[in-house]
Amino acid sequence: MSSVPRPPFRVGLIGYGLAGSAFHAPLIASTPGLQLAAVVTANPDRRDRLRRVHPGAQPVDTPEQLLARGDELDLVVVASPNRTHVPIAGAAVAAGIPVVVDKPLAGTAAEAAALCDLAEQAGVMLSVFQNRRWDGDFLTARRLLEEGVLGRVHRFESRFERFRPKPKPGWRELADPAEVGGTLYDLGSHLVDQALTLFGPAESVYAEIETLRDGAVVDDDAFVALTHASGVRSHLWTSALAPLGGPRLRVLGDTAGYVKFGMDPQEDDLRAGRHPGDGRPWGADDPASYGTLGTDEGAARTPTDPGDYPAYYAGVAAALATGGPPPVDPRDAVATLAVLEAARGSAATGSTVRLG
Repeated sequence: MSSVPRPPFRVGLIGYGLAGSAFHAPLIASTPGLQLAAVVTANPDRRDRLRRVHPGAQPVDTPEQLLARGDELDLVVVASPNRTHVPIAGAAVAAGIPVVVDKPLAGTAAEAAALCDLAEQAGVMLSVFQNRRWDGDFLTARRLLEEGVLGRVHRFESRFERFRPKPKPGWRELADPAEVGGTLYDLGSHLVDQALTLFGPAESVYAEIETLRDGAVVDDDAFVALTHASGVRSHLWTSALAPLGGPRLRVLGDTAGYVKFGMDPQEDDLRAGRHPGDGRPWGADDPASYGTLGTDEGAARTPTDPGDYPAYYAGVAAALATGGPPPVDPRDAVATLAVLEAARGSAATGSTVRLG
């Protein structure tokens, strides 16, 4: 764009399903400097909900109609099905509109890299909504690493496990590769992003990927092992068929370890209709779910840092205002997708895949 606009920045949101209605819309609407101006959804029930919850946002029928009004927008957020991410984001960039894309950025690392190239050549901000970087458990683990209390870390374990034995209707359960469905690219995108953020690039990948549930046609259970260039090994699990979940995080060092059970509360709060700034503490973990820090010879419960999904869109607003970098570099998504592709290759051959 020819000049940096001033807030409030007008945001057009594409998609008002779970991601759009429960995550993006409330976070955008509660961020100082951002205004939810328009939302693309043709579904009558979703339009009714939009009018009730965000009466100031104008409903729009199609992404094309929204992008045709690009001069009225300062940011486009793509929260539509995965197969639409690249074409819609590319059209927004071509129109000169900064864009945020829900994860995964693309179906392949090559597509993601091409989109990054396009944005850089056009001088348009592109970012990826990796909200799990602001989970309280992840923030706590990151702080402990920075403080050095764990010593030299050698293993990182991370899980997003659920028990959903029956597949749900929707594009995430469709077999067409263009849909980019399945748990590996869904929750696995978060797991790999967190591991790379904490411990740097991966040199090799080993994976086991399964389709376990009756009637399922996409992967619903995956284990991915990364060896980082830093020497740390990350063991990552995601499953829709875990009747008993393991630790959310376990970080092992030569001085101490950190173990945390239970999920960050922000997703459940957003799904329940809560929003940041509603007068109650945001992102506060239940003390019963605090993690344990120490060794078998002496350990203590340690409070979880508050989760902070609002920080993502606050960072986006700051980037729009200053022309600075976004809160998540889209090139990080390219690295994550390269790992996920290597994981598929490893699972198919039963071998370890080297990167780079």
